[in-house]
Parts: sequence; structure tokens; C-alpha cells
Amino acid sequence: MHVMVEVVGEDTRELDVESGATYADLLAACDVSPHEASVLVDGQPVPEDGEVSAERVEVLRVVKGG
Repeated sequence: MHVMVEVVGEDTRELDVESGATYADLLAACDVSPHEASVLVDGQPVPEDGEVSAERVEVLRVVKGG
């Protein structure tokens, strides 16, 4: 499955994920810790252990260095 992942304010990438992949797997592929970001599908947060079912997701970083 192809998934378009937009890390809000940073970049967008297209990833190939295997069946059974989780949203945490998408975060790992983008080098983003689940402790510093939320995954949104259609503007709604999804659990990181949920199985990827959307073709487009947004990753919203909730922690930024300063």
C-alpha cells in the first residue's frame, strides 16, 4: 500500500507499507518519535498502534526544540 505522509511544516513523502503496518511504523519511517507527534487521518488523531488504513496521513509534531 502506498501512503502519502505529510509532516506538517516540514516535508511530504510517499511510503510503501506492508499489510499490518501501524501508524507507529509510519512515524519510525519518518524518523519521528511517537512521543513528539500525533498522526492525523482526515484531521482526527489515530492511535499509534492502529493498523494503517488511510492513503494520506498528516504527522503533527507537538514538541519542537527551541
